Amino acid sequence: MDSYKHKKVITIGIVNELTGLSERQIRYYEECGLIFPKRSKLGTRHYSFTDIETLIQIADKREEGVQTNEIKRDFNNKKKRSDIRDEMLRGQINSHFNRRR
Repeated sequence: MDSYKHKKVITIGIVNELTGLSERQIRYYEECGLIFPKRSKLGTRHYSFTDIETLIQIADKREEGVQTNEIKRDFNNKKKRSDIRDEMLRGQINSHFNRRR
């Protein structure tokens, strides 16, 4: 079951209130590929608490003068490192349990 933090149920107006970002800024960060809201059949965007945390990180980095393309590169690098770490962990677990059989 998905954690409540990952459920995409929050509308853009609420995200605006929680983050202080304008709806235009939020949509721009979506266009940049920094966040990925779910769309309803009518096209309404829905965000998760994880998306809100990401938007706050983006806003903090922008205040520090970091450009959006640098933020995206940093996020992609973190994801790659996380994927590699997950793959290594899976390999270690599989190796450990396969040896014991």
